[in-house]
Amino acid sequence: MPATPAWPPKSLPRLFVRHPLGEGVRVELDPAQANYLGNVMRLGRGAELLLFDGSSGEWLARIAEAGKKRMVLSVERRTREAESVPDVWLAFAPVKRSQTDWIVEKATELGAARLVPVITSRTIVDRVKLERLESIAIEAAEQCGRTRLPQIAEPVPLAKLGAALDQGRTLYFADEAGGRAAASAFAPGPAAILTGPEGGFTAEERSAIRAIAGAIPISLGPRILRAETAAVASLAIYMALAGDWR
Repeated sequence: MPATPAWPPKSLPRLFVRHPLGEGVRVELDPAQANYLGNVMRLGRGAELLLFDGSSGEWLARIAEAGKKRMVLSVERRTREAESVPDVWLAFAPVKRSQTDWIVEKATELGAARLVPVITSRTIVDRVKLERLESIAIEAAEQCGRTRLPQIAEPVPLAKLGAALDQGRTLYFADEAGGRAAASAFAPGPAAILTGPEGGFTAEERSAIRAIAGAIPISLGPRILRAETAAVASLAIYMALAGDWR
């Protein structure tokens, strides 16, 4: 009888670095990353790990120097080319911090190319901390194997969303008042998926969104979904039907 494999499987640590990567490049980690590898992971000189810089793919690196607060890596070879993700944006109304963090984490795992916080009349947060959202996306990308980070856009008022969309991008609008079933509406091609805040869009907002050129109202089923559930569910449906899950 074959042995049951260990779970989770052993794998090399993955880190995102802001330094361009290539064969023979030496990378000095920031203090937080050095502390993580040296004091948390207990890795020392000679240990291997995987790096990605968001544009050139994934690289195998080795710890060349290790000190109490300093660590230098030597890049050896590319292990994967940069990934190609579907050109789909998730435009979502920010909710409470923990739920917004969850949206960003899961959208990164699902492969969104761009995340766009959209401010509506019922948006309950005063400000969106983009640095925090970026850190959430980086951690998710490190864990899920992505080699590109999603772009995180500055928050945009709902009234200006149409102008923020490039020409030819279809806007799929999750309208709680009803629309085409998402399973039949989604099609390959540049897309943006818009989901609303807690309490949904106002009637005036729904009318304004429907008036945007290329907007297609969609339905996410017969049940009322929380704002964060609608955001992640709609992106998952898109990836399965029109994205890179096919």
